[in-house]
Amino acid sequence: MPMVGKPAPMFEAAAYHKGKFTNVKLEDYKDQWVMLCFYPGDFTFV
Repeated sequence: MPMVGKPAPMFEAAAYHKGKFTNVKLEDYKDQWVMLCFYPGDFTFV
Protein backbone atom coordinates (compact mmCIF):
# COMPACT_ATOMS: atom_id res chain seq x y z
CA MET A 1 0.00 0.00 0.00
CA PRO A 2 1.39 3.46 -0.90
CA MET A 3 2.36 5.48 2.17
CA VAL A 4 3.33 9.12 2.64
CA GLY A 5 7.11 9.48 2.77
CA LYS A 6 7.74 6.10 1.12
CA PRO A 7 8.73 5.40 -2.51
CA ALA A 8 5.79 5.14 -4.89
CA PRO A 9 5.08 1.72 -6.40
CA MET A 10 6.10 1.28 -10.04
CA PHE A 11 3.20 1.81 -12.42
CA GLU A 12 2.29 2.55 -16.03
CA ALA A 13 -0.57 4.88 -16.97
CA ALA A 14 -2.13 6.49 -20.02
CA ALA A 15 -1.44 10.21 -20.38
CA TYR A 16 -2.18 13.08 -22.75
CA HIS A 17 1.09 14.87 -23.52
CA LYS A 18 2.00 17.36 -26.24
CA GLY A 19 -1.19 16.77 -28.19
CA LYS A 20 -1.24 12.99 -28.18
CA PHE A 21 -2.01 10.03 -25.94
CA THR A 22 0.97 8.09 -24.63
CA ASN A 23 1.88 5.67 -21.84
CA VAL A 24 3.98 6.91 -18.96
CA LYS A 25 6.05 4.65 -16.70
CA LEU A 26 7.27 5.80 -13.32
CA GLU A 27 10.52 3.87 -13.88
CA ASP A 28 11.33 6.26 -16.78
CA TYR A 29 11.81 9.00 -14.17
CA LYS A 30 14.02 7.07 -11.75
CA ASP A 31 16.24 9.33 -9.60
CA GLN A 32 14.21 12.42 -10.59
CA TRP A 33 11.60 14.42 -8.73
CA VAL A 34 8.11 13.69 -10.07
CA MET A 35 4.79 15.38 -9.34
CA LEU A 36 1.67 13.47 -10.38
CA CYS A 37 -1.63 15.27 -10.93
CA PHE A 38 -4.87 13.42 -11.45
CA TYR A 39 -8.13 14.73 -12.84
CA PRO A 40 -11.23 12.54 -12.53
CA GLY A 41 -11.86 10.85 -15.85
CA ASP A 42 -14.41 12.69 -17.87
CA PHE A 43 -11.79 13.72 -20.46
CA THR A 44 -12.46 17.41 -19.88
CA PHE A 45 -9.09 18.91 -20.74
CA VAL A 46 -7.93 21.56 -18.33
